[in-house]
Amino acid sequence: MSTPIRASSILPGHREDIELHTADGLRLVGELARPVDREPVGTLVCLHPLPTHGGMMDSHVFRKAAWRLPALADLAVLRFNTRGTSSVRGTSEGAFDAAVGERFDVHAAIEYAEFHELPNIWLVGWSFGTDLALKYGCDPAVAGAILLSPPLRFSTPEDLAVWAERGTPLTALVPEFDDYLRPDEARERFAVVPQAEVVGVPGAKHLWVGDAETVLDEIVRRVNPAASLPLPTTWDGPMETGDVSAYADRTVASFADTPVPGPQRD
Repeated sequence: MSTPIRASSILPGHREDIELHTADGLRLVGELARPVDREPVGTLVCLHPLPTHGGMMDSHVFRKAAWRLPALADLAVLRFNTRGTSSVRGTSEGAFDAAVGERFDVHAAIEYAEFHELPNIWLVGWSFGTDLALKYGCDPAVAGAILLSPPLRFSTPEDLAVWAERGTPLTALVPEFDDYLRPDEARERFAVVPQAEVVGVPGAKHLWVGDAETVLDEIVRRVNPAASLPLPTTWDGPMETGDVSAYADRTVASFADTPVPGPQRD
């Protein structure tokens, strides 16, 4: 009998705690989720929202991706806490560095995926994580990047120029009612990257509360085009239930309440 897939649903997958080691000597905590009985066809390396405002590897879209996509879309999902960030998994060494030292974190995650021969590596950044993807993710090992609610706060025109030159696929999912960058302005800002696709999502907001399923569908559409979409909303098989109360005092809304200024622009 089919069971509805809810926010707390954990579908079958092989999940293991991992550690990333940065070139500047830090240990970062994370998790790799893979399909149970087959090789993944693609890999998501997740770069989370601003840790000073509650962002972490368990931010809800990434948690749902790890709990669902190995089973529903044959994808591996690598999540980790950037330097100084905490979650139930633990705390990564170091301290938040405003998108400077985090370059080593991004490189460590890509190198981990490469070393473990994970296929078809895509970066999925959310908010602050989109800046990290744009600044440090245009790597020969990366097949493409998907940006969720990009504020373009720490990234620069020079960063966009790198993506334009290399031609690596780039998709920005932009909420209609985003707090920082809305679809029309996003299209103007990303116009310098010829291959950039800007997808406006009607009714959505920066945190994607209530729209996680739309986000997951759009991610899968690009990383595994062979998957049937929209993704199923029910599951006919074993299912576990995760503890979504672990962050009752640290909701996903917390990191959007107060914008954090980035570098001053001319």
